Amino acid sequence: GYRLAKKAFTAFRLALIQLQVSSIKSDNLARACSLVREAATRGAKIVSLPECFNSPYGTKYFPEYAEKIPGESTEKLSEVAKECGIYLIGGSIPEEDAGKLYNTCTVFGPDGTLLVKYRKLHLFDIDVPGKITFQESKILSPGDSFSTFDTPYCRVGLGICYDMRFAELAQIYAQRGCQLLVYPGAFNMTTGPAHWELLQRGRAVDNQVYVATASPARNDQASYIAWGHSTIVNPWGEVLAKAGTEETVVCSDIDLKKLAEIRQQIPIFSQKRSDLYAVEEKKP
Repeated sequence: GYRLAKKAFTAFRLALIQLQVSSIKSDNLARACSLVREAATRGAKIVSLPECFNSPYGTKYFPEYAEKIPGESTEKLSEVAKECGIYLIGGSIPEEDAGKLYNTCTVFGPDGTLLVKYRKLHLFDIDVPGKITFQESKILSPGDSFSTFDTPYCRVGLGICYDMRFAELAQIYAQRGCQLLVYPGAFNMTTGPAHWELLQRGRAVDNQVYVATASPARNDQASYIAWGHSTIVNPWGEVLAKAGTEETVVCSDIDLKKLAEIRQQIPIFSQKRSDLYAVEEKKP
């Protein structure tokens, strides 16, 4: 009996919710929760919502839609996680705390407890002339701590969108024993086609981990048009599942035995030259 029970935990189903985000917060929350329920009925044990799932994405929207945590949106997430008995990664929401705004991801356990609160570390400030200019730092403050949480399946590390460009964050998470990295994110029509899939496949292969990204669905009428294409990549760099641009739920089975085999076949962790280089945490 014990061997069977143990074996059951070497694989689990992950679901990503590619939500069509509107300007009506209560609608976003209601639809998010109903799609979480759908994912749970499909056997998902860990479910992620997209970045900025309760609000349109944009610096002009963040102050208006921002909430305290706990607050209206996170209460709903807690309730639906408990109702479905799943681990729910709450994408992200604009969070207000002590006069500052953050781009924040909350994670709830199967009993509805808040397990961790992650604030986006790397703010999205870019300027591609003639294509896209965006400055999150005009309105948002950056977080200053890493976030991982444990499940019966594996340890999970969190990043949000632009964080995915920073290989060091993923390396720290791999060093901390994470086998799955989840990045709720909203890339755009310039960076999406160029880098969205490339970055997550890179993070997956570099660190021999599963990587998942949850994007909002594409809305061509929005001021910021999200790329969509929520994706799940395995440690070999293969795309296991990928959404189109519409609202949908993407599922894939995560096989931790396969991860262990890949690490055995190509044992990069024991081959690193720590006498020559290191990526280290400066702050716990």
